[in-house]
Amino acid sequence: MKKITLLLLLCVTTISFAQEKDEKSPQDINKKHEIKLNAFGLLVAEWFDVSYEHLINEESSFGVGLLVGLDSDTGIDNYRKFSLTPFYRRYFSNKFARGFFVEGFGMIHSYENNYYDYYDYNGNYISNRNDDTETDFAVGISVGGKFVSKKGFTTEIYLGVGRNLGGNNNGLEAVGRGGISLGYRF
Repeated sequence: MKKITLLLLLCVTTISFAQEKDEKSPQDINKKHEIKLNAFGLLVAEWFDVSYEHLINEESSFGVGLLVGLDSDTGIDNYRKFSLTPFYRRYFSNKFARGFFVEGFGMIHSYENNYYDYYDYNGNYISNRNDDTETDFAVGISVGGKFVSKKGFTTEIYLGVGRNLGGNNNGLEAVGRGGISLGYRF
């Protein structure tokens, strides 16, 4: 009798766990779109950085980010005035398009190359002001993590670096990508 009771309990437990695993969270059913605002970029660098992401399946997505630097003459916001960044993400978790991810991106961006300092061949220090706006294209990689609430609100933290492919010797050689974004999955 004890063996039959134990076997019955084991079967009921196995069926219960199997049903829990098959159930999907409300934010995973027919929700393939996300819109996000990079709150960190807005507060720290005075960048308006918004992005859209389309979820292909539970492991991958693609999207595009648009960044516009707000008008200010101080701080890190002079680093980038505009960028358009398409990206592809691959997620590494058991849940639908969330958790740890790796991202490949391309970025067309413009920035002000205000100052460059150098020493000439005679050892004289030269500081030049250059008000030109430079435009370049970069490719890079980012890593991060995404968290999704049961109501579909998202938070993600990511950081990446890219290499400019343009031939401008006076411009930037590398670009950064990162932030703390808040959004909604629908």
